[in-house]
Amino acid sequence: MKLRSLSLVLLCCALAALPQARPANILAVYAFPGKSHFMMHTALIRELVESGHNVTMITAFSLSAQRLGSNYTELLIEPVYDFWHDVKLNFGVQHLFDLTQMKNYDFLKMLEIIGLKTTEHALRQPKVQALINARQTEGVFDLLLAEQFYQEAFLALAYKYNIPIVTTSTLGYENHMSQMMGLITPWSFVPHGFMPFTDRMSFMERVHNTYVSLYEDFDRLLSYFPKMDAITERYFGQVLAEVPKVRHMETQISVMLLNSHAPLTTARPTVDAMVPVGGMHIYPPKPLPADMQSFLDAATDGAIFFSLGSNVQSKEMPRDMLQLFLKVFGSMKQRILWKFEDESIDQLPPNVMIRKWLPQADILAHPNVKVFITHGGLFGTQEGVHYAVPMLGMPFYCDQHLNMNKAVLGGYGISLHFQSITEDLLRDSLLQLIHNASYAENVQRVSRIFRDRPMSPRRSAVYWIEYVIRHKGAPHMRSAGLDLRWYQFYLLDVIAFLAVLALAALFLLLLAIRLLQGSGRKQRKAKTN
Repeated sequence: MKLRSLSLVLLCCALAALPQARPANILAVYAFPGKSHFMMHTALIRELVESGHNVTMITAFSLSAQRLGSNYTELLIEPVYDFWHDVKLNFGVQHLFDLTQMKNYDFLKMLEIIGLKTTEHALRQPKVQALINARQTEGVFDLLLAEQFYQEAFLALAYKYNIPIVTTSTLGYENHMSQMMGLITPWSFVPHGFMPFTDRMSFMERVHNTYVSLYEDFDRLLSYFPKMDAITERYFGQVLAEVPKVRHMETQISVMLLNSHAPLTTARPTVDAMVPVGGMHIYPPKPLPADMQSFLDAATDGAIFFSLGSNVQSKEMPRDMLQLFLKVFGSMKQRILWKFEDESIDQLPPNVMIRKWLPQADILAHPNVKVFITHGGLFGTQEGVHYAVPMLGMPFYCDQHLNMNKAVLGGYGISLHFQSITEDLLRDSLLQLIHNASYAENVQRVSRIFRDRPMSPRRSAVYWIEYVIRHKGAPHMRSAGLDLRWYQFYLLDVIAFLAVLALAALFLLLLAIRLLQGSGRKQRKAKTN
């Protein structure tokens, strides 16, 4: 009893020693209408509100269903911008299954298009315009919280209200973040986020990785930044004495919260201001709807969960591929639970259940689920790892290839190219994941590492946001590399200096040799005479 009382006293002392943050007024900007992105946004905003902070949020989707209370104010962007329409129009694709045929350069252009279009759509909103043109700015907000995803014009709000910036990256680490945070990312072992490489690259893969990384850097500098700068000037030019360039605004970010965590990302150089909070959206599992619970409980041979996320819809799958999947599923002993957006599908095998929407994380938590068929999105792969379910991946675009390559390298996944799938390949891959015990053992090992943290990802995110507010932007965390010129940052001036010294030394050596040779010839000539 005494020991228990002592433990309670020590716990109270520890809690009292923690820094107590006053309720802060936070301006959050989550204007990009990506449904999967809001899994992270919603979790973070909810945690901030529950921690007592006041949040005003520019948002592409309403959080009214969360019932966040009076200290949450919503500035809803209406209507929701259909950026996939622009993508299909610009790249001539009928559906997102065709994205597997696009190149990395196409993906960069795709992100540029959707970033510029969705940013300007949000900035035109009357409620956003009211924020931009407000006369009262001092003391209104304590922090700008923004998404690190091609929405950089909104960073100008930090200059309008004179507040520090924290950003959240739903993609996790990206190579161009090195210029934003003042460090060097070595392309020799850090693969570009859109490349299907690991941190163990061959020579030609390193050449390819270097080319793609360099291409992105120059593309951002020469193509993307000027366009986003023009948007920033157009909407903030009347309210700011001098509109900062995007390239400069990015270097003023105090802390970046990254949707990543070991071991789902490769080891790389980082700075304290880059904080991994991957898995923030994962909560304890809730009870499943009765029909799904019964369906999975009765799966004595195991179950397979199939979902391609919120963007790639199974109902758009080409007819021949749909028949292939149904034929393979119908031939298996396992039960299949499939997120399929058209529940009127014909000739559905008796062991297959389809629903327009499925509670993905809660399903993956069911002990009978043995395989997760996924597109390889970061949120889904994190959930699969968290609940230790081996994965069969069919990546379509961007970071999905990298995520599935990590799963293959870690021994807990198999990755297939969608257009190359055959009946035998699909069936054999599923059976391999179910019956080869190494896949389950590997994903359990990776899951233990992923869960092993000193603080939950949501609490960690809130801590660092409060830290930036307490320390007025935390300038002590800012890398001095951000204040160097590009040739100083990459030590090109030092390399040039050493090269000049080496050339001078070589010149002096050659000159000395020539003088010695000339002197020797004169001596020989004198002796001959």
